[in-house]
Amino acid sequence: MAQSDTVHKLHPKKQRWTHLAFKVKDIDASIAWYEKYTHLELLARNEDAHGYGAWLGDSSQADSPFLLVIAQFFEGKDPFAPAEHPALGPFGHIGIEVTERETIDELAAMAKKDGYLALDPVQMPPPIGYICFLKDPDGNTIEFSHDQGVYDKAREIWGAK
Repeated sequence: MAQSDTVHKLHPKKQRWTHLAFKVKDIDASIAWYEKYTHLELLARNEDAHGYGAWLGDSSQADSPFLLVIAQFFEGKDPFAPAEHPALGPFGHIGIEVTERETIDELAAMAKKDGYLALDPVQMPPPIGYICFLKDPDGNTIEFSHDQGVYDKAREIWGAK
């Protein structure tokens, strides 16, 4: 049995998916970008000796939150220095599913105008669906998809809980 199988069998209900974290250059610009282009909204913001932090999430998922955590470190206060913080991409991405196909086209047009479009809308084979990729202010890749079926598949296999 693989080690990951052992961990899952020993602790299947003691772990929760909580967040994905990025270092950003300008926390205010990043918060504004995610609030403009995504369904995420600011949940909390803080400052400590290392810099600024913010949590962004979906307010409709309060019972099972998954957050985007962003941090802007003060000069000389990056606890990971001198390691680089590469952007997520070109394939590595955050995926966001939209309910209307037209939303993909609208997001792509807005992002193109603002200089953030990375991949024009394209129909991909199942299960990928209709997608476009945007780049956030720090170069991280964000995929918007329609008809990808993530939620449908999870309900089909795991059932609504």
